[in-house]
Amino acid sequence: MKEEQARGKWVLRVTVYGRRREMGLGPFPTVSLAEARRKADEARALVRNGLDPIKERERAKREAARNLHFLNDIARDCFEARKAELKGDGAAGRWFSPLEIHVLPKLGKTPIADIDQTDIRDCLKPIWHTKASVAEKALGRLSLCLRHAAALGLTVDLQATDKARALLGKSRHKIENIPSVPWQDVPAFYASLNDGSITHLALRLLILTGVRSRPLRFLHESEIEDDVWTIPAEAMKGRKDATAAFRVPLVPEALAIINDARRHARDGFLFPSMRKGVISDATMARLMERRKMAERPPRLPFQPA
Repeated sequence: MKEEQARGKWVLRVTVYGRRREMGLGPFPTVSLAEARRKADEARALVRNGLDPIKERERAKREAARNLHFLNDIARDCFEARKAELKGDGAAGRWFSPLEIHVLPKLGKTPIADIDQTDIRDCLKPIWHTKASVAEKALGRLSLCLRHAAALGLTVDLQATDKARALLGKSRHKIENIPSVPWQDVPAFYASLNDGSITHLALRLLILTGVRSRPLRFLHESEIEDDVWTIPAEAMKGRKDATAAFRVPLVPEALAIINDARRHARDGFLFPSMRKGVISDATMARLMERRKMAERPPRLPFQPA
């Protein structure tokens, strides 16, 4: 085996498995003689171990290229893979937004193989004590992205998020739940919703049924049969059985509200907005804000004494 300068580049001639091979070591004079000899020594060491240095170099290049996937790409691929588990295929953006807002602007262009606990700590530190719930979601989504990358065959540190949590320490942020209307005050509040408007009717029905605001806002006439409201499975949040609809029995007062709401219906939806679609959460929340109430809709009736 010997190295030689041929046509302006360094070449190593080796015999592997009884077959003569020529391995380029780089152009001359960009690659110095000392560097060419170092590369030749490394290649000879592989030959002594029964390996083909040219194939090993190609394998290393493929491995490096495979590990150069950026977090941006992995995060979006992970999101696509999980869409079937998310309500509405994740169209609302709530699954992806913690990553999109707080992680990807800083780490999105980093190869995922290079991301470690200090990168994650530095990324989430600004919100760790001020937006604890969002930071936790971002950390959880990032952990899923690392696992997704590992499943793709990429080299990642699956413990990076746990190590980052240890570096970040315990959050000082105290989560404050949105208050509910005390049950003693619900009758008076209910009675005050008496102008027959879409917002008043929606809030009244919310109080009587105790459902979440989304299925109520999207209530369609076809979901009402006799005195039962059948909410489609895809409209329910957090149900383990994604194929099971949810049945809500309707008392006479609730049926009367539904009957009154029919005069506002558009395309079968009982609580349409003024422009298009249905009313938003904000529509009901603003009514309560105007009344100087700290409480917000879907939790009105559930504050015990």
